[in-house]
Amino acid sequence: MIKRSGSRWLADIQPGGRGKKRFRKTFDTHSEAKRWEYWITHKISQNPDWEPRKRDTRSLQKLILIWWDHHGRSLKDGEKRKNWMLRIALEMNNPKAYNINASTFTTWRAVRLDANNKPTTLNNALAYFKALFNELIRVDEWPHENPFSRIRRLPVDEEELTFLSPEEIQTLLAACNASSNPDTVFVARICLATGARWSEAEKLRLNQLRKDRITFDKTKSGKKRSIPIAESIYKEIIQHSRPETGSARLFSNCYSAFREAAERSRIDLPEGQLTHVLRHTFASHFMINGGNIHSLQRVLGHGSLQMTMRYAHLAPNHLEEVIKLNPLTLC
Repeated sequence: MIKRSGSRWLADIQPGGRGKKRFRKTFDTHSEAKRWEYWITHKISQNPDWEPRKRDTRSLQKLILIWWDHHGRSLKDGEKRKNWMLRIALEMNNPKAYNINASTFTTWRAVRLDANNKPTTLNNALAYFKALFNELIRVDEWPHENPFSRIRRLPVDEEELTFLSPEEIQTLLAACNASSNPDTVFVARICLATGARWSEAEKLRLNQLRKDRITFDKTKSGKKRSIPIAESIYKEIIQHSRPETGSARLFSNCYSAFREAAERSRIDLPEGQLTHVLRHTFASHFMINGGNIHSLQRVLGHGSLQMTMRYAHLAPNHLEEVIKLNPLTLC
């Protein structure tokens, strides 16, 4: 039965007959109520036990905590992801599950763009939320398609990676050598010799060190990688640190000391590339000196070659075939 209810239309039906489930819903127009009545009746005729899915009233923050319990706590950066997504959810006004859609994110993103947030940062946020809903789908906590799956990443201009010249390397190492923390110069030298991240070199233990190589574990990718080193570097490290046990760290925390040394050196470094400039310098000089791009990928521990290809243009023979194979050579 469909009847007027104030300014709206009330559909009140019991398609299974007396004693069966009753369905009631109001609509703005009579035609909407009629279509809903037909849809319900059709569903019940196909399956007498069918009933509409209840509205999901869980909040986005609640979904984030469910993700945390099922998967997030197992990730290296899980705590960081969780806290960041909880904060973003709050900025989105913590919508209920039944209201979450693509515009939930894109509206928030537009506001953050206007506030001069970097596109790369916003793309990372999108990746986190896509991964969150993919995981909720996997563990049967989200019965719909991923609401953010069709959102496009923001275009990002590829940044030129800064690397140090041989003269700048000497200037920076001299500043590190004069640092209040004597470990600083050794950590910097390891980064320059192996392409290691600062945290990987700073947390190095005796049992990771051999005369001819360093094995980095607990890396960003979670995979170990062994990098050859000169025996002279090995001797320098051992003579400086004199560790007592294999599990002992060779160096103290010296990031702040390196920052002060970089400032004293007066080398102009791009924002966000303080210690990472050492890794870029290793990779850049590796390619300039004729290194192989696939070898560099293994040394840096990149999961895909695409990331390593940022350094390919520095190779002395990069795209040299252009000179030999362009059509003017045939004229």
